[in-house]
Parts: sequence; structure tokens; C-alpha cells
Amino acid sequence: MGNIDAFYEKVVELSVTYAPKLALAIVTLVIGLYLIKGVSKVIVVSMNKSKVDKTLIPFVKNLISWGLKALLFISVASMVGVATTSFVAVLGAAGLAVGLALQGSLGNFAGGVLILLFKPYGINDLIEAQGHVGVVKEVQIFNTILLSPDNKRVIIPNGAISNGSIINFSAEDKRRVDLVIGIAYESDVAKAKEVLLQVLKNNQWALNDPAPQVTVAELADSSVNLAVRPWCKPADYWDIYFSVTEQAKAALESNGISIPFPQTDVHIRSNDAA
Repeated sequence: MGNIDAFYEKVVELSVTYAPKLALAIVTLVIGLYLIKGVSKVIVVSMNKSKVDKTLIPFVKNLISWGLKALLFISVASMVGVATTSFVAVLGAAGLAVGLALQGSLGNFAGGVLILLFKPYGINDLIEAQGHVGVVKEVQIFNTILLSPDNKRVIIPNGAISNGSIINFSAEDKRRVDLVIGIAYESDVAKAKEVLLQVLKNNQWALNDPAPQVTVAELADSSVNLAVRPWCKPADYWDIYFSVTEQAKAALESNGISIPFPQTDVHIRSNDAA
């Protein structure tokens, strides 16, 4: 009977000691989970209003949600008397080990988050990054997928893109086409400029604003090089590039202006035998 009474007293003592802590911990856990759920909803609504990329929203939501839940569980455990110091130390060491092992993947993840947040490019934009040129087909959380002009699928890690230079050819609504066309030295430069300007004005893809330009760019070895610079919409770049090249040749030839090719004069000198 003495042992039973002692056990009963111990149970009562533990109940009196830990029951309030346990009840407070349960209440804290329930309220904390409810608040975390509310915070997650607020974050989703705010990101939707900010027009953040849809791919990024679930990642950010889950990241913040699980981080808050981890802090909540550690706090609740400490409230009921569980020593959390060692647990936090082990968790930190494990996190460090995982971070070192996955530093490349984490770098790509961070790069993907930055790209989706700041949007240096979007779907269907023509960009140049990491030595590759192509149309953006997909922006994933770890990689960006491009389709090259010759229909190759190029996968570039986001970490490399976010830390390098990016040329976005589609960001602006107008783009300048830079062509160089050479004419012979004996040709009339003023007439050639007039002919080429007329070609640009008649081209269906060339814009009037900004106005196209034809200027003397260089006095080369075999020709006078003219800089021909029409403006167009980004989607029309190659159409105007190829059409102006063809039309310029035909127009110059029909107006008697020759387009030279590189030439080298060789003079042979013979020495009479002594």
C-alpha cells in the first residue's frame, strides 16, 4: 500500500506541475498554427496583388510556413520542459551539412527566386545569357529553358544567369538594326545614301519613328562603308535584316552604284640578268 500511495502522490505532483504547462503548450500550438495559416494566406494574397510569378508563390508560401512551424514546435517543446538546446544545435549542424552538400542547387534555387521576383526576362522574350541566345520557353525554380534560333533546347542553371549579364532583346518595344553596306570609292556617296534611305522608307517592317539613318561609317581598304540603321519591332528584326540586305543590293545596282569586293593588286617586277 505504501508503494501505491507514493506512486499516486508522484502522479498528482507531476500533474499539478506539468498539467498547466501542457495545457498552455497545447493552446499555444493551436493558436500558433492558426496564425501561421493566416500569415500564409496574407502572403499569397499580397504576392498575387504584386503580380509575382505564379511559379514562385507556392515555394515562398511553403518556405515561410515551414520555417514558422519549426520555430513554433521548438517553442512549445521548451514550454513543457523539453531541453531544446541540443536539438537546435543538432538541427543547425544538419542544416549546415545539407547546405554544403547542396550549395550548387541552393544557389540555383536562390537565383530562380531572384529571377521570378525581379523579372529581368519573361516567357517568349529573346535573351542572351551565358553565351547562349534563344527565346525563353520556361522559367523553372532551378533552371531557365531557352529555344535557340536553330531549334535547340538550352537549359541554363538560374544561379549562373542571376550572377551574370543578361541581354534582353524583347524588353523594349523598338529595336535598331545595324547593317553595313559598302560602295565603290568612285560611286556617288550622296546618291547612295538617298537610294538606301528610300529602301528603308519603303520597307514594310521599318518604323518611321525613330527615323532610319544612313551615314558613312568607314573608309575601308576596298570600299566606302555605309551604316544603314532602320528601326523595327523586336519580332520583325530578322525580317527587316534580310529584306533590307536584298533590297539594298538591287536598288544600288539599278542606280549604277557598284558594291565592290576586296581586291589586291599584285605588281610583278622582273630583273634583267646581269
